[in-house]
Amino acid sequence: MYYYVVFFSVMVIAIVVCMFMVSVMKQHKKVLKWQQARIAAEISTLESDRKRIAGDLHDELGPILSGIQLQINHLEPANQSEAEVLEKSSKQIDGVIQRFREISYNLLPNTLVRKGFVKATEEFISKLKTLHSLKIEFTAVDFTLPPEKQLNMYRVVQEIIQNTIKHANANVLVININKTPQSLILQTKDDGIGFSYNEKTQMAKGVGLLSLQSRAELLGGQLNVDTEPGHGTRFEIEIPLLQ
Repeated sequence: MYYYVVFFSVMVIAIVVCMFMVSVMKQHKKVLKWQQARIAAEISTLESDRKRIAGDLHDELGPILSGIQLQINHLEPANQSEAEVLEKSSKQIDGVIQRFREISYNLLPNTLVRKGFVKATEEFISKLKTLHSLKIEFTAVDFTLPPEKQLNMYRVVQEIIQNTIKHANANVLVININKTPQSLILQTKDDGIGFSYNEKTQMAKGVGLLSLQSRAELLGGQLNVDTEPGHGTRFEIEIPLLQ
C-alpha cells in the first residue's frame, strides 16, 4: 500500500511539473509573438516616417532650394567680390541639394520600389564607391519576395555596409545571396578588425546589431554572427521562402 501511495504521489508531482512546463512554454511563445509584433509595428512606423520624410525632402524642400539657386544664378554682381560670394553661395546650395537627394534616396530608394532588391542594392553600392574606400563585392541570385520583405532585406544589407564602413576598418566586404529550394541565404564577410559580440550587444553601441536581429526575425530567419577581435566579421541570415 505504501508503494502505491508513493507511486501515485510521484505521478501527481510529475503531472503537475509537466503542466507547469507546458504553461511556461506557452507563455514564452506568447511573449515572443508579442515582442515580434511590437518590433514589426515599430519598424513599420519607422518605414512610414522614412517614406514621409523622403517625400517632404523631394517634393517640398528640393524645389525650394532649386528655386533659390536659380535666383542666385540670375543675380548680376556689382563687382568681383560680389561675384565670388554668389559663386560660393551657388556651390554651397549645389552641395545641399545633392545631400538632400542622398538622404532622400537612403530613406526610400525609388529603385527598390521599381526594380526590386538586387538592382537597388547594386545602385546603393555604386553610389558608395565615390564616397568610401571600402571595396564591396556583391552577388545575388534571382528571387521573389513580398515588397515588405525586400525592404527589410535591403535595410539589413544597408546596415551591415554602414557598420562595416564606420567600425570595421576593413578593405573588402563580400556580400552573397544564394538560394535553396526552401530558403534564401544572405552571407557577408569582411577583413576588418572584428569585435566581441557579447560585449557589443550589452552596450548602447550594439543597437545596430539588435536592429539586424529584429529585421532577421521579421524575415522569418535568425541572424548568425561569427566574429572576434582581429579576425573580421561574418553575418548569415537564412530566410524561408515558403512562409
